[in-house]
Amino acid sequence: MQTLQKICLCLVIVGAINWGLVGLFSFNLVEAIFGVNTLLTNVIYTFVGLSGIINIGLLVMPFEETARK
Repeated sequence: MQTLQKICLCLVIVGAINWGLVGLFSFNLVEAIFGVNTLLTNVIYTFVGLSGIINIGLLVMPFEETARK
């Protein structure tokens, strides 16, 4: 599960950067690369949204303490 959450976290970060660009510069990087309202753009948005839902689990999981030597 950790691998899946890391992949999803990377997608969420990509989505956050894209929204930052939209908010600051009115520039949508995903649409600039893959086209406006294309199937691939919609698939990417769907994966980013699902990744956010999957990473909700990070909020309820306890943090692992690092071993002190």
